[in-house]
Amino acid sequence: MYKIFLVEDDEKLKDHIKEYLERYDYEVVIVDDYKEIDNQFDNVNPDLVLLDINLPYYDGFYFCRIFRKKSKIPIIIISARIAETEQIMGIELGADDYIAKPLSLQLLLVKIRACFRRTSGEYAENKNDIINVNGLLLDESNFKMIYKEQELELSKNELKLLKELIENKDKIVKREELLEILWDDSIFVDDNTLTVNVTRVKNKLKEIGIETVIKTKRGIGYIFDSNAVGT
Repeated sequence: MYKIFLVEDDEKLKDHIKEYLERYDYEVVIVDDYKEIDNQFDNVNPDLVLLDINLPYYDGFYFCRIFRKKSKIPIIIISARIAETEQIMGIELGADDYIAKPLSLQLLLVKIRACFRRTSGEYAENKNDIINVNGLLLDESNFKMIYKEQELELSKNELKLLKELIENKDKIVKREELLEILWDDSIFVDDNTLTVNVTRVKNKLKEIGIETVIKTKRGIGYIFDSNAVGT
């Protein structure tokens, strides 16, 4: 049984969410002390977090950052704050999805199931956590890339972006595909945000001595040129 940690201060809503999800055999643990959310997260050791933004003491963005530093489990933000900038911030801080209130419990259930399929179900990766391209190692477990004994840490989005490009090396990966992979729904993301993330990855590759490996196809997407590694 999957365990879900529900961080929501609306009493009626959290009771409705708990009751609904328990019908589908999820264990739902509700925060009981908003001053101890961080510690309760550690004690619960959940498989997924449902996280509101407007909370007492510290907002959900703060806890999203804290949770992501500790764990790679799915985080779904549920919030009445639906501005595009808010959604971008949540995803950039490590959330896997962002659902606007008023909340559809059926949609929430679908999103939760999708997260579990990606992380431990039919879409989960069943292969080595190390990807090797001509000596460039991508360590998924530790969010690092390694090249000629040099190591650099990657953010969650940088890792997902670089992994997708490497797995499709020497082929064009369209911008729309990368947006969907990184943020699930490209509608909520300014196209410039992808450009910024690609630039960050290019700069980190340059730091370890790999240049011009990611090539831009203007207006279309990007190519990871495997021949540029080790040259």
